[in-house]
Amino acid sequence: MPAYAASTTLLPVNFTLGAVLAVLLVAAAVVAALARLSVAEDRRRGREIVVAGLRAAVQLGVVALVIGYVVRSVPLLLGFLALMYAVATRTAGRRITDDRSWWWAAAPIGLGVAPVVAALLITGLVPLKGIALIPVTGILIGGALTATVLGGRRALDELRDRKGEVEAAMALGLTDAEARLLVARPAASDALLPGLDQTRTVGLVTLPGAFVGMLLGGASPVQAGAVQLFVLVALIAVQAVAVAVVLELVARGRLRRPDADV
Repeated sequence: MPAYAASTTLLPVNFTLGAVLAVLLVAAAVVAALARLSVAEDRRRGREIVVAGLRAAVQLGVVALVIGYVVRSVPLLLGFLALMYAVATRTAGRRITDDRSWWWAAAPIGLGVAPVVAALLITGLVPLKGIALIPVTGILIGGALTATVLGGRRALDELRDRKGEVEAAMALGLTDAEARLLVARPAASDALLPGLDQTRTVGLVTLPGAFVGMLLGGASPVQAGAVQLFVLVALIAVQAVAVAVVLELVARGRLRRPDADV
């Protein structure tokens, strides 16, 4: 069976798919509402789930229409990558804080992703072509976004909850940054756990998207495994840099929240 036929048989794009997606989205929102999953009265997760699902449908539809043009031109390709980076920065920054310091989220995402992408282009492992560069860069930016959000939120939450310990450390002679790092570092490091667990259990618990996509595209299992291994290792590197940078920004007061100020 041709690879294309296999992929269409796996997940046909028809009314049934749309109906199932709608049911799953509503089910997720209902569960979140019944469990009262919210961070505040005006920020309920059920509503956020519905909005996120609808946004994903619209955004993927638009990308499906424009990506064919983007991959034909290097300037358009670079512009599309810049857009991905900007959206990731905005999303991560606003998840971490409502303060105007949110734009500092650009640093951990950029410093994590840029060196890896540059190394891939220089070595020729990934060509400067949209069909290859966009998915690889998108995966890395997504991983950096997740690590930045988790690391930044956990660090600031810890500073808020253990403000007295930070002040005590400063009273003992530690600098502001040293005192904040003492409290925030263990919490922020937890942001690496999802990536580490995914890497440790790959092939035993999950078969990630890159592996399955390569197989459906006609690649051999060995080729698919090599690509997936590269993605996982690159993600660990990107996320480690992102967490280290966001932790440093929090410690130096660049990324901040009023309730976490000492």
